[in-house]
Amino acid sequence: MLDLVPDLTQTAGWMPLVFAIVMALAMLAYVVLDGYDLGVGVLLRRADSELQKDTMIASIGPFWDANETWLVLGVGVLLVGFPMAHGVILGALYLPVALMLIALTLRGVAFDFRVKARAVHKPLWDRAFYAGSTLAGWSQGYMLGGLITGFKDDVWNHLFSALIGFCLLAAYTLLGAGWLIMKTEGELQLKAVRWGKASLGLTALGVLVISIATPLVSQRIFDKWFSFPNVFMLLPIPAMTLVLFVVMARSFKRLPVRLGLGNQYGAGVPFACTLGIFLLAFYGLAYSLFPWLVIDKITLWQAASSTEALTVIFYGVVVVLPVIIGYTVFAYRVFWGKSSALNY
Repeated sequence: MLDLVPDLTQTAGWMPLVFAIVMALAMLAYVVLDGYDLGVGVLLRRADSELQKDTMIASIGPFWDANETWLVLGVGVLLVGFPMAHGVILGALYLPVALMLIALTLRGVAFDFRVKARAVHKPLWDRAFYAGSTLAGWSQGYMLGGLITGFKDDVWNHLFSALIGFCLLAAYTLLGAGWLIMKTEGELQLKAVRWGKASLGLTALGVLVISIATPLVSQRIFDKWFSFPNVFMLLPIPAMTLVLFVVMARSFKRLPVRLGLGNQYGAGVPFACTLGIFLLAFYGLAYSLFPWLVIDKITLWQAASSTEALTVIFYGVVVVLPVIIGYTVFAYRVFWGKSSALNY
């Protein structure tokens, strides 16, 4: 792999790496932050009453739109920083990307219209919000599957991508359930525990399938994971992931009793464990793919813009990124706490 990495002491070496890290962290932030509100949207149809649905929407109301800023940042960095890879990746994923954009648009329209619609029209916008959330989550999982397989165009790889789509949707649902456990109270909170428990198995399956498939895609990736001493040094990643799944499963068993008695201790455990699993999975995937943007085809240095162009863009990122982080932290600080139904 060393022959693929240029001299990092030179600007042409470290500058593309910085942009790749910014892009990767932006996509991670999007998956986690928009992931839970996509999960809440998927769970919306399981609520029994309009009051519960209004409370679920209120729990993500101050955050969901800003969460999508990270997607714009990540794709923007891919476009301006790695135009060659941008063309290949979005060309190969044209259909799922189009579906995701349609779904996100439908979701945004439904969110704004449902709070102002008459009671007779509200279920329609609830269904639209659910449909947009579901399609967006599945499309992102399909794109993840394509990235892992190197965008190979055959039946088995399309089936693999479709499976990863459903698994990521389950992971988003698990994340959304964890969010609702923290942000709500009473019967809705207890339901969120059951919803999270029901999503646990498919989420674990997705992590397992990706862990098995990724080393099989490329001999280089296989050697990175299973050569000596790497196999022992990397063992904590799957071990910690397994521990987090076990801790979360135990939490789902204990929480109904505690929450039923009004004890909120441990309400944040499922969300924290799911977040930990996302972080470990992201680290493992980033380790596997580096330095490739398209496996065994395009490295991040081969796809990078000229050093002069990256330098100009770098100053813009230095200004914009702290602003995005700042208003995100501020919004979560201001609107933290338990949610109640929206009133207009």
